[in-house]
Amino acid sequence: MGLFDKLLGKSTKTEEEDLVIYAPMEGEAVAISQVNDPTFSEEILGKGVAVRPTGTQVVAPCDGTVEMMFDTGHAVSLQAANGAEVLIHVGLETVNLKGTHYTVHAANGDKVKKGQLLITFDREAIQADGYDTITPMVICNSDNFSQVEAHTGPVKPGDPLVTLKK
Repeated sequence: MGLFDKLLGKSTKTEEEDLVIYAPMEGEAVAISQVNDPTFSEEILGKGVAVRPTGTQVVAPCDGTVEMMFDTGHAVSLQAANGAEVLIHVGLETVNLKGTHYTVHAANGDKVKKGQLLITFDREAIQADGYDTITPMVICNSDNFSQVEAHTGPVKPGDPLVTLKK
């Protein structure tokens, strides 16, 4: 780094910045291994984290494009502006509810901003129908990243949840 770069305050950091995917809902973030479904817990779809929701909303965890909003509203996949492919699956086996207790607020192809409302759901009604509402958030192309670091503990929408390193 030259003197002029120092004077201009330019960084010497040559590695790319870490990519952060934020919490899509309020709740308790737990290791993906705690999800009672091998598709998620064994990371078949990719590495990630899960949230035991205390709220009733799913918001965009990053800027990006809605790749697939499931008609049933139980899941959504996003192509993040930073390159990550993010799947959010609200509850386990909840596709069987056929959309009951879910309201969709975005459509396939929509450009979304971090924090934008994607889905609302009736958490208590889903639980009353016998379903686990734990919500896996998986980076489906996690093999494209050298590291996928999940953060656990209490989260609110917009809190850092997954850090990706190129």
